[in-house]
Amino acid sequence: MRDGDDENGSEERLFVGTAEAEHVEMYLKAIWHIKERGGDVKITSIADMLHVKQPSVVQMLKKLNAKRLVNYNKAGVRLTDEGEKIGASMMRNSRLLEVLMHNALKVEINEEMVCGIEHHMDKQFTDALCTMLDHPRLCPHDNAIPMGECCLSRDDAGEDGKAD
Repeated sequence: MRDGDDENGSEERLFVGTAEAEHVEMYLKAIWHIKERGGDVKITSIADMLHVKQPSVVQMLKKLNAKRLVNYNKAGVRLTDEGEKIGASMMRNSRLLEVLMHNALKVEINEEMVCGIEHHMDKQFTDALCTMLDHPRLCPHDNAIPMGECCLSRDDAGEDGKAD
């Protein structure tokens, strides 16, 4: 048995997170959340939400603009369709994890842990978690959870999950 192998001989794999990708996702999530609350998406509101300095926000908005995830100009900041999709997905992940902690695990919601996990959830995991939690519509903070395809297919099939 080699170092790092488990008893079945398969190698345990470790992954180093991509900080840049997580930063991008956090900015898109913050913009999405500010918009959801009906606030003006401005450099100051983003900086306040993320607890960063305004020049850092400007630098990231330029990157997001170049990646076509936001439209950033003198008129303000708007998510593109792709930026909206990523922001909603991050908020969905976050809120489903909060429901998992609060309702299923009966533990105090740890926002730092939620933030660490949400970036590593793929669609299959998120949909499985949502299904396991019975497709919750609100998080414990009474904020709407963006619906996924698993919720839409359930609604199409009827409340009991069976086609009408």
